[in-house]
Amino acid sequence: MIRASHPPSPDDRHHASVAGARVSPPGAEQPAFSVLLYGLNYEPELTGIGKYSGEMARWLALRGHQVQVVTAPPYYPEWAIREGYVGWRYSTDKALSQDKLRVLRCPLWVPQKVSGKTRMLHLISFAITSFPALLWQSLRQRPAVIMLVVPTLACAPGAWLVGKLTRTPVWLHVQDFEVDAMHAMGMGGRGKTLQRLALGIESWLMRRFDRVSSISQKMVERLAQKGVDHHRIVEFPNWVDVSTIHPLQTPRALNPCRQLAGLPEDATVVLYAGNLGQKQGIEVVLDAARALQAEPQIQFVMVGAGAAEATLKAHAADLNNVRWLPLQPLELLNDLLNMADIHVLPQRADAADLVMPSKLTGMLASGKPVIGTASLQTQLGQVLAECGVRVEPGDAAALTCAIRDLASSPQEQARLGAVGRQHALANLSHEAVLGKFEQAVHALIKSQPAEVTT
Repeated sequence: MIRASHPPSPDDRHHASVAGARVSPPGAEQPAFSVLLYGLNYEPELTGIGKYSGEMARWLALRGHQVQVVTAPPYYPEWAIREGYVGWRYSTDKALSQDKLRVLRCPLWVPQKVSGKTRMLHLISFAITSFPALLWQSLRQRPAVIMLVVPTLACAPGAWLVGKLTRTPVWLHVQDFEVDAMHAMGMGGRGKTLQRLALGIESWLMRRFDRVSSISQKMVERLAQKGVDHHRIVEFPNWVDVSTIHPLQTPRALNPCRQLAGLPEDATVVLYAGNLGQKQGIEVVLDAARALQAEPQIQFVMVGAGAAEATLKAHAADLNNVRWLPLQPLELLNDLLNMADIHVLPQRADAADLVMPSKLTGMLASGKPVIGTASLQTQLGQVLAECGVRVEPGDAAALTCAIRDLASSPQEQARLGAVGRQHALANLSHEAVLGKFEQAVHALIKSQPAEVTT
Protein backbone atom coordinates (compact mmCIF):
# COMPACT_ATOMS: atom_id res chain seq x y z
CA MET A 1 0.00 0.00 0.00
CA ILE A 2 1.11 3.50 -0.78
CA ARG A 3 -1.03 6.34 0.29
CA ALA A 4 -0.78 10.04 0.89
CA SER A 5 -0.99 10.44 4.65
CA HIS A 6 -2.50 13.28 6.61
CA PRO A 7 -1.86 12.24 10.22
CA PRO A 8 -3.22 12.51 12.76
CA SER A 9 -6.74 13.42 11.53
CA PRO A 10 -9.05 10.37 11.35
CA ASP A 11 -11.01 12.11 8.59
CA ASP A 12 -8.15 11.44 6.21
CA ARG A 13 -8.58 7.65 6.24
CA HIS A 14 -10.19 7.92 2.80
CA HIS A 15 -6.67 7.35 1.43
CA ALA A 16 -7.41 3.64 1.39
CA SER A 17 -5.07 0.72 1.05
CA VAL A 18 -4.26 -0.02 -2.55
CA ALA A 19 -3.01 -3.57 -2.09
CA GLY A 20 -4.04 -5.68 -4.99
CA ALA A 21 -4.31 -2.72 -7.37
CA ARG A 22 -3.29 -3.63 -10.90
CA VAL A 23 -0.35 -1.82 -12.45
CA SER A 24 -1.17 -0.40 -15.85
CA PRO A 25 1.46 -0.65 -18.59
CA PRO A 26 3.38 2.51 -19.51
CA GLY A 27 1.49 4.64 -21.95
CA ALA A 28 0.41 8.15 -22.77
CA GLU A 29 -1.35 8.52 -19.43
CA GLN A 30 1.70 7.26 -17.52
CA PRO A 31 4.73 8.67 -19.39
CA ALA A 32 8.20 7.45 -18.55
CA PHE A 33 10.28 9.60 -16.21
CA SER A 34 13.88 9.68 -15.02
CA VAL A 35 14.79 9.21 -11.38
CA LEU A 36 18.08 9.52 -9.52
CA LEU A 37 18.07 7.04 -6.65
CA TYR A 38 20.52 8.12 -3.95
CA GLY A 39 21.36 5.93 -0.98
CA LEU A 40 24.08 4.19 0.98
CA ASN A 41 22.78 0.63 0.52
CA TYR A 42 22.04 -1.21 -2.72
CA GLU A 43 22.22 -4.64 -4.30
CA PRO A 44 23.93 -7.10 -4.09
CA GLU A 45 23.37 -6.61 -0.35
CA LEU A 46 20.93 -9.38 0.53
CA THR A 47 19.23 -7.91 3.58
CA GLY A 48 17.54 -4.70 4.57
CA ILE A 49 17.49 -1.46 2.63
CA GLY A 50 19.88 -2.48 -0.15
CA LYS A 51 17.56 -5.30 -1.23
CA TYR A 52 14.54 -3.00 -1.49
CA SER A 53 16.40 -0.18 -3.26
CA GLY A 54 17.74 -2.64 -5.82
CA GLU A 55 14.34 -4.21 -6.45
CA MET A 56 12.73 -0.78 -6.84
CA ALA A 57 15.38 0.42 -9.32
CA ARG A 58 15.09 -2.72 -11.43
CA TRP A 59 11.29 -2.57 -11.40
CA LEU A 60 11.28 1.06 -12.54
CA ALA A 61 13.79 0.31 -15.31
CA LEU A 62 11.69 -2.60 -16.56
CA ARG A 63 8.70 -0.26 -16.62
CA GLY A 64 10.60 1.96 -19.07
CA HIS A 65 11.83 4.64 -16.68
CA GLN A 66 15.44 5.87 -16.70
CA VAL A 67 17.14 5.15 -13.37
CA GLN A 68 20.52 6.45 -12.20
CA VAL A 69 21.74 5.06 -8.87
CA VAL A 70 24.36 6.80 -6.72
CA THR A 71 25.40 4.45 -3.93
CA ALA A 72 28.32 2.89 -2.04
CA PRO A 73 30.06 -0.45 -2.55
CA PRO A 74 28.20 -3.30 -0.82
CA TYR A 75 29.37 -3.84 2.75
CA TYR A 76 26.27 -4.68 4.83
CA PRO A 77 25.55 -6.57 7.05
CA GLU A 78 29.12 -7.94 7.25
CA TRP A 79 30.61 -4.44 7.75
CA ALA A 80 33.30 -5.24 5.19
CA ILE A 81 33.56 -4.26 1.52
CA ARG A 82 32.31 -7.19 -0.54
CA GLU A 83 34.85 -9.15 -2.57
CA GLY A 84 35.07 -7.79 -6.10
CA TYR A 85 34.41 -4.21 -5.00
CA VAL A 86 36.69 -1.43 -3.75
CA GLY A 87 35.95 1.27 -1.21
CA TRP A 88 38.53 3.88 -2.21
CA ARG A 89 37.44 5.01 -5.70
CA TYR A 90 34.44 5.77 -7.87
CA SER A 91 33.30 3.03 -10.24
CA THR A 92 30.42 2.04 -12.46
CA ASP A 93 28.89 -1.27 -11.43
CA LYS A 94 28.70 -2.89 -14.86
CA ALA A 95 27.33 -6.14 -13.45
CA LEU A 96 24.18 -4.45 -12.17
CA SER A 97 23.83 -1.76 -14.83
CA GLN A 98 21.56 -2.47 -17.78
CA ASP A 99 19.42 -0.67 -20.31
CA LYS A 100 17.80 2.28 -18.53
CA LEU A 101 19.64 1.51 -15.26
CA ARG A 102 23.10 2.77 -14.29
CA VAL A 103 24.76 2.16 -10.92
CA LEU A 104 27.59 4.42 -9.74
CA ARG A 105 29.59 3.39 -6.64
CA CYS A 106 31.23 6.06 -4.47
CA PRO A 107 34.15 5.68 -2.03
CA LEU A 108 33.22 4.59 1.48
CA TRP A 109 35.05 4.17 4.77
CA VAL A 110 33.94 1.07 6.70
CA PRO A 111 35.16 0.81 10.31
CA GLN A 112 36.67 -2.43 11.56
CA LYS A 113 34.99 -1.89 14.93
CA VAL A 114 31.47 -0.47 14.90
CA SER A 115 30.57 2.02 17.62
CA GLY A 116 28.43 5.14 17.78
CA LYS A 117 31.32 7.40 16.76
CA THR A 118 32.74 5.17 14.03
CA ARG A 119 29.25 4.61 12.62
CA MET A 120 28.71 8.36 12.33
CA LEU A 121 32.10 8.83 10.62
CA HIS A 122 31.21 5.99 8.28
CA LEU A 123 27.93 7.70 7.30
CA ILE A 124 29.59 11.08 6.89
CA SER A 125 32.27 9.57 4.63
CA PHE A 126 29.58 8.53 2.14
CA ALA A 127 27.85 11.91 2.35
CA ILE A 128 31.12 13.63 1.44
CA THR A 129 32.23 11.34 -1.39
CA SER A 130 28.77 10.97 -2.93
CA PHE A 131 27.94 14.68 -3.13
CA PRO A 132 30.10 15.42 -6.22
CA ALA A 133 28.67 12.34 -7.95
CA LEU A 134 25.12 13.37 -7.08
CA LEU A 135 25.67 16.89 -8.40
CA TRP A 136 27.37 15.70 -11.59
CA GLN A 137 24.73 13.09 -12.38
CA SER A 138 21.93 15.59 -11.69
CA LEU A 139 23.46 18.15 -14.04
CA ARG A 140 24.19 15.52 -16.69
CA GLN A 141 20.98 13.48 -16.53
CA ARG A 142 18.50 16.16 -15.46
CA PRO A 143 16.29 13.67 -13.59
CA ALA A 144 12.61 14.41 -13.05
CA VAL A 145 13.01 13.53 -9.37
CA ILE A 146 15.81 12.78 -6.90
CA MET A 147 15.00 10.15 -4.26
CA LEU A 148 17.16 9.89 -1.15
CA VAL A 149 16.80 6.75 0.95
CA VAL A 150 17.58 7.18 4.67
CA PRO A 151 19.78 6.04 6.32
CA THR A 152 21.82 8.12 5.94
CA LEU A 153 20.37 11.49 6.92
CA ALA A 154 23.90 12.86 6.55
CA CYS A 155 23.18 12.93 2.80
CA ALA A 156 20.05 15.05 3.23
CA PRO A 157 21.74 18.49 3.05
CA GLY A 158 23.51 17.55 -0.18
CA ALA A 159 20.39 16.07 -1.77
CA TRP A 160 18.30 19.12 -0.88
CA LEU A 161 20.98 21.51 -2.16
CA VAL A 162 21.34 19.67 -5.47
CA GLY A 163 17.58 19.71 -5.86
CA LYS A 164 17.54 23.47 -5.38
CA LEU A 165 20.46 24.07 -7.74
CA THR A 166 18.95 21.96 -10.51
CA ARG A 167 15.28 22.81 -9.78
CA THR A 168 14.53 19.13 -9.26
CA PRO A 169 11.94 17.86 -6.75
CA VAL A 170 13.51 15.74 -4.02
CA TRP A 171 11.81 12.82 -2.27
CA LEU A 172 13.12 11.67 1.13
CA HIS A 173 12.28 8.04 1.97
CA VAL A 174 12.85 7.06 5.62
CA GLN A 175 13.54 3.37 6.15
CA ASP A 176 14.92 3.94 9.68
CA PHE A 177 14.72 6.90 12.05
CA GLU A 178 18.44 6.67 12.63
CA VAL A 179 18.75 9.67 14.97
CA ASP A 180 16.00 8.40 17.28
CA ALA A 181 17.30 4.84 17.15
CA MET A 182 20.89 5.80 17.93
CA HIS A 183 19.83 7.84 20.96
CA ALA A 184 17.39 5.14 22.13
CA MET A 185 20.23 2.59 22.11
CA GLY A 186 22.75 4.93 23.74
CA MET A 187 24.85 5.38 20.59
CA GLY A 188 24.34 9.12 20.11
CA GLY A 189 25.80 10.46 23.32
CA ARG A 190 24.09 11.03 26.65
CA GLY A 191 23.77 14.79 26.60
CA LYS A 192 20.18 16.05 26.34
CA THR A 193 21.40 19.22 24.63
CA LEU A 194 23.17 17.20 21.92
CA GLN A 195 20.11 15.03 21.44
CA ARG A 196 17.79 18.02 21.09
CA LEU A 197 20.20 19.61 18.62
CA ALA A 198 20.36 16.46 16.50
CA LEU A 199 16.57 16.04 16.48
CA GLY A 200 16.13 19.73 15.67
CA ILE A 201 18.48 19.51 12.70
CA GLU A 202 16.71 16.35 11.52
CA SER A 203 13.29 18.04 11.70
CA TRP A 204 14.57 21.16 9.90
CA LEU A 205 15.99 19.05 7.09
CA MET A 206 12.93 16.84 6.69
CA ARG A 207 10.61 19.84 6.39
CA ARG A 208 12.49 21.02 3.31
CA PHE A 209 11.85 18.04 1.06
CA ASP A 210 9.07 17.97 -1.52
CA ARG A 211 7.92 14.54 -0.40
CA VAL A 212 8.78 12.55 2.72
CA SER A 213 7.74 8.91 3.03
CA SER A 214 8.18 6.04 5.44
CA ILE A 215 7.31 2.36 5.59
CA SER A 216 4.55 2.08 8.20
CA GLN A 217 1.64 4.11 9.51
CA LYS A 218 3.33 4.58 12.89
CA MET A 219 6.50 5.86 11.21
CA VAL A 220 4.40 8.17 9.04
CA GLU A 221 2.82 9.57 12.19
CA ARG A 222 6.30 10.21 13.56
CA LEU A 223 7.12 12.26 10.45
CA ALA A 224 4.16 14.50 11.25
CA GLN A 225 5.35 14.78 14.86
CA LYS A 226 8.71 15.96 13.53
CA GLY A 227 6.98 18.84 11.77
CA VAL A 228 6.73 17.54 8.19
CA ASP A 229 3.72 19.09 6.46
CA HIS A 230 1.03 16.44 6.12
CA HIS A 231 0.47 17.31 2.45
CA ARG A 232 4.03 16.15 1.74
CA ILE A 233 3.85 12.82 3.61
CA VAL A 234 3.39 9.50 1.82
CA GLU A 235 3.21 6.00 3.29
CA PHE A 236 5.44 3.76 1.16
CA PRO A 237 5.74 0.32 2.79
CA ASN A 238 8.22 -2.39 1.96
CA TRP A 239 6.91 -5.17 -0.23
CA VAL A 240 7.49 -8.78 -1.16
CA ASP A 241 7.41 -10.59 -4.48
CA VAL A 242 4.75 -13.13 -3.56
CA SER A 243 5.47 -15.16 -6.69
CA THR A 244 9.13 -15.61 -5.75
CA ILE A 245 8.55 -16.12 -2.01
CA HIS A 246 5.83 -18.71 -1.55
CA PRO A 247 5.10 -21.90 0.40
CA LEU A 248 6.91 -25.00 -0.86
CA GLN A 249 5.30 -28.43 -1.02
CA THR A 250 8.55 -30.41 -1.41
CA PRO A 251 9.54 -32.85 1.36
CA ARG A 252 11.50 -31.26 4.19
CA ALA A 253 14.43 -33.59 3.67
CA LEU A 254 14.94 -32.18 0.15
CA ASN A 255 15.22 -28.56 1.28
CA PRO A 256 18.85 -27.58 0.46
CA CYS A 257 19.08 -25.19 3.40
CA ARG A 258 17.99 -27.87 5.87
CA GLN A 259 20.64 -30.13 4.34
CA LEU A 260 23.25 -27.38 4.66
CA ALA A 261 22.42 -26.94 8.34
CA GLY A 262 22.58 -30.69 8.91
CA LEU A 263 19.12 -30.83 10.46
CA PRO A 264 17.30 -34.07 11.25
CA GLU A 265 14.21 -34.56 9.10
CA ASP A 266 11.91 -34.53 12.13
CA ALA A 267 13.41 -31.39 13.72
CA THR A 268 11.16 -28.40 14.38
CA VAL A 269 13.19 -25.47 13.06
CA VAL A 270 13.05 -22.04 14.70
CA LEU A 271 14.66 -19.67 12.20
CA TYR A 272 16.12 -16.19 12.52
CA ALA A 273 17.50 -14.86 9.23
CA GLY A 274 18.82 -11.35 8.81
CA ASN A 275 21.15 -8.78 10.26
CA LEU A 276 23.01 -9.86 13.39
CA GLY A 277 23.07 -6.32 14.77
CA GLN A 278 22.51 -4.42 17.97
CA LYS A 279 19.00 -3.09 17.36
CA GLN A 280 17.46 -6.54 16.78
CA GLY A 281 17.54 -7.78 20.38
CA ILE A 282 18.61 -11.25 19.21
CA GLU A 283 19.90 -12.22 22.65
CA VAL A 284 16.36 -13.08 23.74
CA VAL A 285 16.19 -15.77 21.03
CA LEU A 286 19.38 -17.35 22.33
CA ASP A 287 18.00 -17.19 25.88
CA ALA A 288 14.94 -19.12 24.68
CA ALA A 289 17.22 -21.66 23.00
CA ARG A 290 19.04 -22.10 26.29
CA ALA A 291 15.76 -22.72 28.09
CA LEU A 292 14.76 -25.33 25.47
CA GLN A 293 17.98 -27.36 25.48
CA ALA A 294 16.18 -30.29 27.10
CA GLU A 295 13.83 -30.48 24.08
CA PRO A 296 16.24 -31.47 21.28
CA GLN A 297 13.50 -31.81 18.66
CA ILE A 298 13.40 -27.98 18.62
CA GLN A 299 16.43 -26.66 16.76
CA PHE A 300 17.38 -23.00 16.30
CA VAL A 301 19.04 -21.84 13.09
CA MET A 302 20.61 -18.36 12.99
CA VAL A 303 21.38 -17.09 9.49
CA GLY A 304 23.14 -13.82 8.75
CA ALA A 305 26.01 -11.53 9.56
CA GLY A 306 26.48 -8.23 11.32
CA ALA A 307 28.26 -6.09 13.86
CA ALA A 308 27.10 -8.20 16.83
CA GLU A 309 27.83 -11.59 15.23
CA ALA A 310 30.91 -12.44 17.34
CA THR A 311 29.19 -11.41 20.58
CA LEU A 312 26.09 -13.45 19.81
CA LYS A 313 28.09 -16.55 18.89
CA ALA A 314 30.07 -16.26 22.12
CA HIS A 315 26.78 -15.98 24.03
CA ALA A 316 25.58 -19.24 22.48
CA ALA A 317 28.89 -21.12 22.37
CA ASP A 318 27.72 -23.81 24.79
CA LEU A 319 24.33 -24.42 23.17
CA ASN A 320 23.95 -27.65 21.17
CA ASN A 321 20.55 -26.70 19.75
CA VAL A 322 21.75 -23.59 17.89
CA ARG A 323 23.26 -23.72 14.39
CA TRP A 324 24.79 -20.80 12.50
CA LEU A 325 24.79 -20.24 8.76
CA PRO A 326 26.12 -17.33 6.70
CA LEU A 327 23.84 -15.29 4.48
CA GLN A 328 22.59 -17.41 1.61
CA PRO A 329 22.50 -16.39 -2.07
CA LEU A 330 19.33 -14.81 -3.40
CA GLU A 331 18.39 -17.89 -5.41
CA LEU A 332 18.11 -19.85 -2.14
CA LEU A 333 15.99 -17.25 -0.31
CA ASN A 334 12.71 -19.09 -0.76
CA ASP A 335 14.28 -22.40 0.33
CA LEU A 336 15.78 -20.62 3.34
CA LEU A 337 12.47 -19.09 4.44
CA ASN A 338 10.70 -22.42 3.89
CA MET A 339 13.29 -24.21 6.02
CA ALA A 340 11.54 -22.73 9.04
CA ASP A 341 8.72 -24.35 10.89
CA ILE A 342 8.61 -21.18 12.99
CA HIS A 343 10.08 -17.79 12.14
CA VAL A 344 11.25 -15.71 15.07
CA LEU A 345 11.44 -11.92 14.82
CA PRO A 346 12.97 -10.18 17.85
CA GLN A 347 12.86 -6.42 18.30
CA ARG A 348 14.12 -4.27 21.13
CA ALA A 349 11.53 -2.23 23.01
CA ASP A 350 13.60 0.96 22.63
CA ALA A 351 13.54 0.61 18.84
CA ALA A 352 9.75 0.25 18.63
CA ASP A 353 8.27 2.15 15.67
CA LEU A 354 11.67 3.67 14.88
CA VAL A 355 12.18 0.81 12.43
CA MET A 356 9.79 -1.66 10.83
CA PRO A 357 11.63 -4.96 10.29
CA SER A 358 11.94 -5.46 6.55
CA LYS A 359 12.41 -9.21 6.98
CA LEU A 360 8.78 -9.56 8.12
CA THR A 361 7.48 -9.38 4.54
CA GLY A 362 9.34 -12.51 3.42
CA MET A 363 8.44 -14.40 6.59
CA LEU A 364 4.73 -13.82 6.03
CA ALA A 365 4.90 -14.60 2.30
CA SER A 366 6.61 -17.93 3.00
CA GLY A 367 3.45 -19.25 4.66
CA LYS A 368 5.26 -20.16 7.88
CA PRO A 369 4.16 -18.78 11.28
CA VAL A 370 5.95 -15.87 12.92
CA ILE A 371 6.62 -15.27 16.62
CA GLY A 372 7.79 -11.72 17.28
CA THR A 373 8.71 -9.58 20.26
CA ALA A 374 6.82 -6.30 20.14
CA SER A 375 4.50 -4.20 22.27
CA LEU A 376 0.88 -4.30 21.16
CA GLN A 377 0.71 -0.55 20.48
CA THR A 378 3.48 -0.77 17.87
CA GLN A 379 2.68 -1.50 14.23
CA LEU A 380 4.72 -4.70 14.33
CA GLY A 381 2.76 -5.77 17.41
CA GLN A 382 -0.53 -5.10 15.64
CA VAL A 383 0.50 -7.18 12.60
CA LEU A 384 1.64 -10.03 14.84
CA ALA A 385 -1.60 -9.92 16.81
CA GLU A 386 -3.47 -10.35 13.53
CA CYS A 387 -1.41 -13.03 11.81
CA GLY A 388 1.28 -14.33 14.17
CA VAL A 389 2.22 -14.71 17.83
CA ARG A 390 3.27 -11.66 19.83
CA VAL A 391 5.26 -11.58 23.07
CA GLU A 392 6.64 -8.60 24.95
CA PRO A 393 10.16 -7.43 24.00
CA GLY A 394 12.92 -8.90 26.14
CA ASP A 395 10.66 -11.51 27.77
CA ALA A 396 12.65 -14.69 27.21
CA ALA A 397 10.29 -16.80 29.34
CA ALA A 398 7.26 -15.77 27.27
CA LEU A 399 9.16 -16.37 24.02
CA THR A 400 10.19 -19.83 25.27
CA CYS A 401 6.58 -20.74 26.05
CA ALA A 402 5.34 -19.41 22.70
CA ILE A 403 7.93 -21.46 20.80
CA ARG A 404 7.20 -24.60 22.81
CA ASP A 405 3.43 -24.27 22.36
CA LEU A 406 3.63 -23.62 18.62
CA ALA A 407 6.20 -26.36 18.05
CA SER A 408 3.80 -28.88 19.62
CA SER A 409 0.90 -27.91 17.32
CA PRO A 410 1.43 -28.48 13.56
CA GLN A 411 -2.21 -27.52 13.03
CA GLU A 412 -1.67 -24.09 14.58
CA GLN A 413 1.54 -23.68 12.58
CA ALA A 414 -0.41 -24.32 9.38
CA ARG A 415 -3.25 -21.99 10.38
CA LEU A 416 -0.99 -19.06 11.29
CA GLY A 417 1.16 -19.63 8.23
CA ALA A 418 -1.88 -19.43 5.99
CA VAL A 419 -3.10 -16.25 7.69
CA GLY A 420 0.32 -14.65 7.27
CA ARG A 421 0.46 -15.65 3.60
CA GLN A 422 -2.95 -14.11 3.01
CA HIS A 423 -1.82 -10.90 4.74
CA ALA A 424 1.16 -10.71 2.40
CA LEU A 425 -1.02 -11.28 -0.66
CA ALA A 426 -3.53 -8.64 0.42
CA ASN A 427 -1.19 -5.94 1.70
CA LEU A 428 2.41 -6.45 0.57
CA SER A 429 2.20 -7.28 -3.13
CA HIS A 430 5.34 -6.27 -5.02
CA GLU A 431 3.37 -5.02 -8.05
CA ALA A 432 0.70 -3.14 -6.09
CA VAL A 433 3.07 -1.24 -3.80
CA LEU A 434 5.53 -0.24 -6.51
CA GLY A 435 2.71 0.55 -8.92
CA LYS A 436 1.29 3.08 -6.47
CA PHE A 437 4.77 4.47 -5.86
CA GLU A 438 5.07 5.06 -9.61
CA GLN A 439 1.78 6.97 -9.54
CA ALA A 440 2.97 9.02 -6.56
CA VAL A 441 6.13 10.01 -8.45
CA HIS A 442 4.02 11.15 -11.40
CA ALA A 443 1.90 13.22 -9.02
CA LEU A 444 5.01 14.82 -7.52
CA ILE A 445 6.43 15.72 -10.93
CA LYS A 446 3.14 17.31 -12.01
CA SER A 447 2.75 19.30 -8.79
CA GLN A 448 6.08 21.13 -9.05
CA PRO A 449 7.07 23.72 -8.05
CA ALA A 450 5.93 23.23 -4.45
CA GLU A 451 6.14 25.62 -1.57
CA VAL A 452 8.65 24.51 1.07
CA THR A 453 7.40 24.21 4.64
CA THR A 454 9.03 26.62 7.07
